[in-house]
Amino acid sequence: MMSMMGGNVIINMIFWIIILGFLIYGIVLLVSKPFEKKEDSSLQILRERFARGEINEQEFEDKKAILRNKE
Repeated sequence: MMSMMGGNVIINMIFWIIILGFLIYGIVLLVSKPFEKKEDSSLQILRERFARGEINEQEFEDKKAILRNKE
């Protein structure tokens, strides 16, 4: 009888450790989100235009330099 009770306690402890782990993981994700480095959307649009062939390499480099100087 005693061994069954000990097994239940261990299973219960493992369950709560897993729940606590997920909770801590969720909190870390929520807290770290605002600190992620976000790429400038204007630079991303410029890259897409270059990839589609709308602008040539010289225009791309000129506009990228302008965008970098505004930061």
